Amino acid sequence: MFRGTGAAHAARSFHDATSSATTPYARSEAFTDPKRKQTIMSLLDVLSELSNEASSDIDANFPSNFEDDRDVPTVDEKLQVAGSESFNKFEKRIDNLDKELRNFANAARQLGSSVGILSSAFRLRERLTKLLFLFRENAATLFPRKISRQPRETLVNPNLMDRRRTWRGQQPPLRPIHDDGLDPESFPGQFASFAEDVVTFLNCLNEFPEFTDEAVNTSMRAFEVDLKYWASCLQEYKGQFRYPAVQRYIHDLTSEIGEHIDNITVNLSMFIEIGVPTIRFAQQHAAANLLNLSTVATFFSAVTATTLQFSYQLTDGVLEKSVNAFWFSSLVFSIAAAVNSLLGLTWKQAMYRSPGHRVPWWVLIWIKRSPLVFLVMSVACFSAGLMLFTYATNQGFVTSTITTVFTAVTSFGLAAVSAWFASERWIFVQHRGHVWLEDVINEATHRMLLLSAIVELRKIIHYCNLRILAIRGLMRRVSFKKVTDAITRFRHKHHTLPTTQEGPQMIELPHHHEPAISVCSEYTERPNSLDVPASEESDASRRSIARQRFKGAVRSVIMMQQQQAGQIPLYLRPFMPPRTPSFDRNSTTGMSPTRFSSIGLNTIRGQRVSTLIPKLKTLEPIQDLSIHTALVRHLQFSPNGKYLATSSWDRSSIIFRVGESFSTQAVLVHVRGFIGQVAWSATGTILLTRLTRGIKVWTEDGLCKRTIDRPHSVSSIAWLPNSETQFFSVEGSDVFKLDTQGKVLDSYHFGRIQLHNVAVTPDGQRLLGVGPLLAAPNGSHPSRTTRVEKRIIVFNIETRVFESQTPVVNDVRDITISKRGGNVLISFERKTPPQLWKMELVRDAKGREQTYSQVARLLLRHTYLPKTQVDIAGSSYFGGKEDQLVLCAGKAGDIHIWDRDSAALLHYIRPQTFGGDLTCVAWNHSTDEPFMFATGSHDGTVRIWTTPAGDRSSDDTSYFDRRTDAPMTISDHNASSPMLIPPPLPGSSRRERAPTIRTTFSIGPA
Repeated sequence: MFRGTGAAHAARSFHDATSSATTPYARSEAFTDPKRKQTIMSLLDVLSELSNEASSDIDANFPSNFEDDRDVPTVDEKLQVAGSESFNKFEKRIDNLDKELRNFANAARQLGSSVGILSSAFRLRERLTKLLFLFRENAATLFPRKISRQPRETLVNPNLMDRRRTWRGQQPPLRPIHDDGLDPESFPGQFASFAEDVVTFLNCLNEFPEFTDEAVNTSMRAFEVDLKYWASCLQEYKGQFRYPAVQRYIHDLTSEIGEHIDNITVNLSMFIEIGVPTIRFAQQHAAANLLNLSTVATFFSAVTATTLQFSYQLTDGVLEKSVNAFWFSSLVFSIAAAVNSLLGLTWKQAMYRSPGHRVPWWVLIWIKRSPLVFLVMSVACFSAGLMLFTYATNQGFVTSTITTVFTAVTSFGLAAVSAWFASERWIFVQHRGHVWLEDVINEATHRMLLLSAIVELRKIIHYCNLRILAIRGLMRRVSFKKVTDAITRFRHKHHTLPTTQEGPQMIELPHHHEPAISVCSEYTERPNSLDVPASEESDASRRSIARQRFKGAVRSVIMMQQQQAGQIPLYLRPFMPPRTPSFDRNSTTGMSPTRFSSIGLNTIRGQRVSTLIPKLKTLEPIQDLSIHTALVRHLQFSPNGKYLATSSWDRSSIIFRVGESFSTQAVLVHVRGFIGQVAWSATGTILLTRLTRGIKVWTEDGLCKRTIDRPHSVSSIAWLPNSETQFFSVEGSDVFKLDTQGKVLDSYHFGRIQLHNVAVTPDGQRLLGVGPLLAAPNGSHPSRTTRVEKRIIVFNIETRVFESQTPVVNDVRDITISKRGGNVLISFERKTPPQLWKMELVRDAKGREQTYSQVARLLLRHTYLPKTQVDIAGSSYFGGKEDQLVLCAGKAGDIHIWDRDSAALLHYIRPQTFGGDLTCVAWNHSTDEPFMFATGSHDGTVRIWTTPAGDRSSDDTSYFDRRTDAPMTISDHNASSPMLIPPPLPGSSRRERAPTIRTTFSIGPA
């Protein structure tokens, strides 16, 4: 059974090999012998016939792959270009990161203890080189015409730590990387090792306590999490890394990895510009301090040695011996301080020194703290010896006293500052910089003041202060009154003031202002006293004045804002330019002529496709069904073509009768829950409607037979092939096999995959599902900025074995299988175009006991690229009676129709001038005469599209088998729901207004 597919592949391979010889010389070399040429041509004819036979039966039975499983899917030229551009962008990102790591290594050489960061940077660069080689090999396999392979001998090891200098001190040449494990199967291990190298580099970076960059930490931690997640997920594809599907998934990961690499590159560049100078300044500052300590200690040891020359011979009394003891000790401490300072300076500047947290605490304290401690002790011993030297040499009283006092003062200051430094260090260790020493002192002082004895003492002191202030105020008032009386008598006696100020006012002035003066004086000297009522009035007046000022400020701000808002006159506002729409909807026809790419025209062959092109041009809307009042969620024609079922967010589902003019068969009202999907049985007599936590079973006449409640959320439903009673219900990671009575017949668990949708093969043996991975095999999850892995699952229902797991990066929405089962159409979320996958049967390598054991495998064949990047609405579906078309609708209202086998865009319908944004699309598979499909929109409108038929009056019965047992009456006209039909388009002759539709409300029990 592998014969047809193998012959087709051999023919294609031979054609590629012969077409590669483009020059006449090469062709003549290939076919020099006429007999040989004739034999090869005959062989080609036979292979072509076998290829045609295999392609004609490719949907009748699952196509089988050849033995070595190396069938590479054909890729469109646009995908080749896009894939090569994606890899080139990823390679540029890797080069930028390698450049930044090289710059960082050069800058870090100036830092102390940089050997760790240099080694980790070189290992990271080496890992990047290996990964880039693997990704290039993977891309060269997928896009051989655009990406060239790199010889393994050209791989250069950038790790300078692995190379040792020669005995002459010369740098040896770069060595190539010899790693026999660089094959596609090593991707999981390389990802895990890459994560370890990233963490090692980050840990070495954080070993510099002088500077910490949170941006670098965040970006590298997120990259580490994602690398471990990808490594764990890829472990499940062991032995499949040469399959095109897995290779394409790995290639798609370059965008995710590239974003992380860009973030690390930018943050590392900022670290080089800011962090490295900061660390170097801090280390230079510490080195300068040690150098200064060494200088001071050396100078002080010289001073101590000089003074010893005057006392080392004085050994008679106790004072003389004490002087020598202190000065000899000072000399020892000063020398130790100088030597330890130089030792610490050398250690800090050494590139190969260990980081601080890897050094024993006593060694770290000795190197960092001993120079300063020894110098302080040396100064203290010298000062004590100098003070005793004045008494030992019988100096004068004044000299001895002054020396003693100054020594005591300086020693106390030195002890106090040392205690302050030690206390600051202790507070930092205890509170990690959240509290200062002053805050601790203030808190301790406050607690001490709250003691009962201190509180009573403060009360006594406060009472005494009040009495003293009262006495001082009384004395001031008495003395001021006497002075003012004396001045008044003097003025009346000598008339020195003008006449305008004479009279009773001058006499009453002291009496009127005396209380105010006394109050002011007491308030000034006793601001905290509560015995003066005028102070309360003054406080109240201040508060009222403050309120008035605040109100005035608020009024001023409001007036200024009103004036600024009024700068644009109102008569200018209507003339502001209106918004321009994102696309032009003023198309008169609503459709554009068919345009083809050169590749598509060269690919399309045969009379079948040539007849599709003019027929698709005649597609036009014939009727708008405006019964729904909310968004139309899903559409589906019955397999027999008689009915169209819709579901909407207005909690209703409608069954339309298909005909010249669509009429309402039944309105299915759901009391609770939104309707997410409708599904017809194989004969079109039973309809399922999917609710959030339930399923309703309806007849074609709108009678609700049963309501099936489910304990979990139902994400999808799918009928079993040729069954009227059994279907699948997708609930999270489980798929339940139910009958129309609600009985659970069987269940299937899909592990860590949350299924979104499933489809059943026509033979009923396999179940295909799509959905995201809830967690990696090791339980890890990706970072917030990274998408989870999605998978396409092929599950054997009979053996309960997962035959194939295909990873994808983009968010998968829906999966559809063709009627004959060989083609699988995958729909994605947002702007990702749909893809066609071929399901092939290959020999099971694990089932060697059974000779004819086969498993299904998916191979990507086509990606249907739209004219421009569009936001896809709903799912994509097969079109045509034999599924020879692929249909896709955009949210803006545009519709794309491709040829399934060649992926050529056959027809493009531009966004309509009315009808709203599209949400879903459905094709009528019952006939190709005429083509018919329906679209749903946000405003609830269902639009019917069709092509003209030759004679509708004679052919309608054979195509749709219309029901004639329910004629429409006048009462039906009056009870029908109104149909809102837009006016006909200019130049459209077939645009008809739908007649009044008969509506039958048949609501089953809830």
